[in-house]
Amino acid sequence: MAEAYPWQDSLWQQLAGRAQHAHAYLLHGPAGIGKRALAERLMARLLCQRPTVEGACGECKSCLLLKAGSHPDNYILEPEEADKAIKVDQVRDLVSFVVQTAQMGGRKVVLIEPVESMNINAANALLKSLEEPSGDTVLLLVSHQTSRLLPTIKSRCVQQACPLPSEAMSLAWLASALPDCSEEERIELLTLAAGSPLAAVKLQAQGVREQRALVVEGVKKLLKQQQSPTQLAEEWKTIPMLLLFDWFCDWSSLILRYQLTQDEAGLGLADMRKVIQYLAQKSAQDKVLNIQDWILAQRQKVMSKANLNPALLLEALLVQWVSLPTQK
Repeated sequence: MAEAYPWQDSLWQQLAGRAQHAHAYLLHGPAGIGKRALAERLMARLLCQRPTVEGACGECKSCLLLKAGSHPDNYILEPEEADKAIKVDQVRDLVSFVVQTAQMGGRKVVLIEPVESMNINAANALLKSLEEPSGDTVLLLVSHQTSRLLPTIKSRCVQQACPLPSEAMSLAWLASALPDCSEEERIELLTLAAGSPLAAVKLQAQGVREQRALVVEGVKKLLKQQQSPTQLAEEWKTIPMLLLFDWFCDWSSLILRYQLTQDEAGLGLADMRKVIQYLAQKSAQDKVLNIQDWILAQRQKVMSKANLNPALLLEALLVQWVSLPTQK
């Protein structure tokens, strides 16, 4: 059974308590807050022959088939490879499933995640099914970035924002999910995950704190001219590109914020505070704004899986970063 997260309780009651269901839901919110688990829990309840307010019974024929991964009226659509697009042929297969009659006499339930990974042809192919799903079909669309969806897809769904848990609730949950980490480490992980507890667990598993330490040390050496952009780009090649761009994006925002407010409480995580303060004091504001615009544009390319040369892109970033402080 899909895990139930405490911060989804009231949303679950609202969804599970509906007498009639919409033909399509768009469950959206930041990555790492449990939207997929919520969709799977709702999917199981919609297919269950004896559902309760809590969810699926877990024991009827429908639940046992779903657990075995062989439910004939259930369809999951996701990219064939991680971080790749959902292709039009995959959507056509889904469309032919939607027009069939439910084999077990109940509903058919489709889960698509992440829906924004459909390319334009795939998205257009899905529209017809969203307009008029045949029989009793419910489509559950999960999105981490609704800004990347076609307006026509959004308008055909009941849009449901999924809650980001409070910091206290996230830390309480992380205490049981990551018992070997200290409270301080959990706070740091949650900050790096922008408040998403499941993303924090994932980051911990991929060794994010060690990666961050390597990058921070590299940035300090770069500014002291102890290492070149080329050397660092080579050293960081195993670190996920998006993570690096997230951090530099965050750091450029913190520099700007400090330039405008001089508020030392807003300097971010302890590991980069002195560097942020130094760069804020030594850099011209228009230069910081320019590099931030550039970082955001490149980050967008990284997110859209554009065909990039990682080493050259990192080098370009670091060349600009090292030129931020105006030479005195």
